[in-house]
Amino acid sequence: MKIAVLDKEGKDTGRKVTLDDSIFGIEPNDHAIYLDTRQYMASNRQGTHKTKERGEIVGSTRKIKRQKGTGTARFGDIKNPIFRGGGRAFGPRPRYYGFKLNKKIKQLARKSALSYKAKSKNIIVLENFSFEEPKTRELVRLGDNLNVAGKKSLIVFPEQNKNVYLSSRNLKGIEVVTSEELNTYIITKASVLILVESAVDVLHSTFKN
Repeated sequence: MKIAVLDKEGKDTGRKVTLDDSIFGIEPNDHAIYLDTRQYMASNRQGTHKTKERGEIVGSTRKIKRQKGTGTARFGDIKNPIFRGGGRAFGPRPRYYGFKLNKKIKQLARKSALSYKAKSKNIIVLENFSFEEPKTRELVRLGDNLNVAGKKSLIVFPEQNKNVYLSSRNLKGIEVVTSEELNTYIITKASVLILVESAVDVLHSTFKN
């Protein structure tokens, strides 16, 4: 698949890059996308939730009424879970939600997500660029030139570009990442994938190794 390379003004530079069909043109596997996305979201959960159980509540252990002869249910102490202020039965405890996933499945998921973007023609290849200093206004202008204003855009660089990254922090719907940080979740979340020209070669070498 060949895609024209655009400049920062949104105009065709006359050059084209070839997107490898083994990466951008496979038959997408929805279940692999689901598993990789689920693992990413699960591993990002803090898992610090905690409630006090009966043994952790501070209070008297005195039996509040006799066991038999009252005509009502038996009760223990005031820390009983059925009372307000008592401990919680089977409450949540801190835990890690992440789980392991085969590397080949993760790679298949990313290829599937990229293939979906390619099939829907939501991939833009942009010539290499940078800003001399962080300028949010320049990044807004770039989005207007590429006709992606108001869309969730993901800009992929081959390596960290500090000035472009700082320019994007105040903009809603624009995310700047490196090719190493690219994952299934952020690919599927974005409406448009903007690949800097030099990032294409990095992606090709990454997925072929």
